[in-house]
Amino acid sequence: MTGTAEVATTEAGVLRKVAWRLIPFMSLLYFVAYLDRVNVGYAALTMNQDVGLSAAAYGLGAGIFFIGYFLFEVPSNLILERVGARRWIARILFTWGALSAAMALVNGPTSFYVVRFLLGAAEAGFFPGMILYLTYWFPWEQRGRIVAMFMLAIPISSVIGAPISTLLLGTSVMGLRGWQTMFLLEGLPAMVLGVAVWFWMTDRPSAAQWLSAPERAVLQAALDRDHDGDARQHVHGLTAALANPQVWLCALVYFGVIMGNYGLGFWLPQIVKGFGGVTNVQTGLLTALPYLLAAVGMYLWGRHADATNERTWHFVAPAAVAAIAFAIAAANSEPSVRFAALSAATIGVCAAAPMFWAFPTRFLRASAAAGGIALINSIGNLAGYAGPSLMGFLKERTGVHASGLAALAVSLGLAAVLALALRGTPAPETAS
Repeated sequence: MTGTAEVATTEAGVLRKVAWRLIPFMSLLYFVAYLDRVNVGYAALTMNQDVGLSAAAYGLGAGIFFIGYFLFEVPSNLILERVGARRWIARILFTWGALSAAMALVNGPTSFYVVRFLLGAAEAGFFPGMILYLTYWFPWEQRGRIVAMFMLAIPISSVIGAPISTLLLGTSVMGLRGWQTMFLLEGLPAMVLGVAVWFWMTDRPSAAQWLSAPERAVLQAALDRDHDGDARQHVHGLTAALANPQVWLCALVYFGVIMGNYGLGFWLPQIVKGFGGVTNVQTGLLTALPYLLAAVGMYLWGRHADATNERTWHFVAPAAVAAIAFAIAAANSEPSVRFAALSAATIGVCAAAPMFWAFPTRFLRASAAAGGIALINSIGNLAGYAGPSLMGFLKERTGVHASGLAALAVSLGLAAVLALALRGTPAPETAS
């Protein structure tokens, strides 16, 4: 592939050069972000007993992150568009890193709720900001693969983070308990990367000194194709985006996906530990396996979507697989069957998530993209509150995870059905 030090002369070469410059670094940022969101699931293996958290209290606190996230998401993304990604993403990383480390100070339900809420508020705008940022650099027909490569950070964070997090549960630094050590050490990388963002990220292609003038021209021509065709098919302006029914339909679809994603992510370690006969470290290794398979599936599925230039069924199919798998896991408590079903659900959810973002990014433009993407992500991420909270409530009421898993099955099934209504959203003109 073309390295960043070479001069690319074709559109494909320029896009490869941009991808090598941006995607590995952006994926590293998202890796840290996702780990700092869900490492509470591993901490819960020992933290809940230490600080007196019931299943319902844990589920509520794990999910309350997304209330703060929801409240500050749209304004955060609008600020990013105004001041630039480099400056705003650096601020987001530093503050969320500090608050993630502050989870080590939790000493009961109230402090747990407060720090989780503040962590969500601090991180608000990061993910939709990254999706918006990708629209500045890659044309629509490239985004299936590109978004999938960026979102590989989700399964990889679990593949790497699960064994590390559970290993840290048995480690003590300065007399801290294992889960406190884990939060402290896993919060520091975000603060360091906040400084790195300032020096590495470039706000727009026009400011990219690491591209030559001809390369910038080739890239801009590729991006301009997304604006060709009937402009009436595209939504411009924040007010128009917030009033557009397709934006709200996208939000409902994303809600269904996110409910499955976080309902599983925050509870999978405890479900696996509940199989019996496994240590915390073994739980981490077993939890990592479904995400390793999901990482491979996500990348291959994204490549296939770009090769066929099709998006709807590339979302619907894995979402339906996840729904069926959750239903099987709910109906069968035999450990091997439930683990296999939850592995299939993980692959389905992870493959569907990046495909979803082809829907809104093909008809939202300019400030409509900043506000619309943030609105969709913020409403969708309310499911990050609903999923874990519902799982905790049902677990406490019934004593088992089956009811919660059934709710996740319904959520993914509805997302798959509703996505079929998005087939009519316009796609940008592509080069022949």
